[in-house]
Amino acid sequence: MRSRPVLLVLTAAVLPVLAACSSPEAGAGKAGPITVTATDTRCTLTKTSLDAGTHSFAIRNDGGQVTEFYVYAEGDKIMGEVENIGPGLTRTLPVELPAGRYQAACKPGMTGKGIRTALTVTGEVAKPVSDTAELAAATASYQRYVEAQSTALIEKTGEFVAAVKARDNAKAKALFPVARTYWERIEPVATSFGDLDPKIDARENDVEPGQPWTGFHRLEKDLWVAGDVSGDGAIADQLLADVRQVVTKSKAVTFTPLQMANGSKALLDEVATGKVTGEEDRYSHTDLWDFRGNVDGSQAAIAALRPVLVKRDPALVATIESRFAAVGRLLDTHATRTGYKLYTQLSRDEVRALAVAVDAVAEPLSTVAATVAKR
Repeated sequence: MRSRPVLLVLTAAVLPVLAACSSPEAGAGKAGPITVTATDTRCTLTKTSLDAGTHSFAIRNDGGQVTEFYVYAEGDKIMGEVENIGPGLTRTLPVELPAGRYQAACKPGMTGKGIRTALTVTGEVAKPVSDTAELAAATASYQRYVEAQSTALIEKTGEFVAAVKARDNAKAKALFPVARTYWERIEPVATSFGDLDPKIDARENDVEPGQPWTGFHRLEKDLWVAGDVSGDGAIADQLLADVRQVVTKSKAVTFTPLQMANGSKALLDEVATGKVTGEEDRYSHTDLWDFRGNVDGSQAAIAALRPVLVKRDPALVATIESRFAAVGRLLDTHATRTGYKLYTQLSRDEVRALAVAVDAVAEPLSTVAATVAKR
């Protein structure tokens, strides 16, 4: 399963250890750096018993493959994650963890369930990151954004599903990238709810053995490759039901500033691993709609945090906003009357320019979580 960014705080419960990691026990400790050494066969943490609070994981990739690092709560609900850690690189992930049991996972090759170990967190968070009025306002602002996008997602997915069931291929093709734009904007919310994300958004090669392939991309292939959705009524209905379930569950979840910050960066990683490569919408080639949605979602999280960030690091805010603006200008050059060019219409130089612009934004975004976590 490909990785996904997540912004949500979820209650932890007992988790089974799915695969053993080499994890020397360092005992419980206060919030501080936890070194994670990742190789192609091992995932070693210097601490696995932690005090409740904010912890910073420093993940060093000593392997030969690109890797990812996750902190999971019950049911593989993601508390924090870092993608695209190349060989020889170190990435930092600040995560706020209430008391409970978790799993840490390294994913060499960025596939599978990863090499896992148990994390135990005890005690109470003395001072949550979100305890200031400004940070509470930031989370409330982002919640309103998610609710607005969720409403539009249900509406447009419903229209898309209706067109599929009516066998109106032309209308369904036109609505496909529109509905997905709203999905991509709130993708971090959706990916935390167990198997709902793969049911809605899995590509054909992402499907676990023995599981049916459903969701947006199954219908995309039938529309653009087979040209026949006459047998897809049940799949379309299931897509809409799953989207509604995601939206309902998201309303019961509380956001934290740290996960908003981590999620903003992870959305840009999603662009780099799926949209810039053209792998996401491989049949319709409507990747630029998805690209725009991920960028919008990332910007929304930063906009909500902006009042805090401006006080703590105004230069960082100026850099991020100028680089987001550069990405926006590039996307605008590929806009059409009805949306965006097909990805296959872009030249190699144009694709390269988009990749460079996204990387330029991702670099300062990687420091936002640490800035938010400052007391």
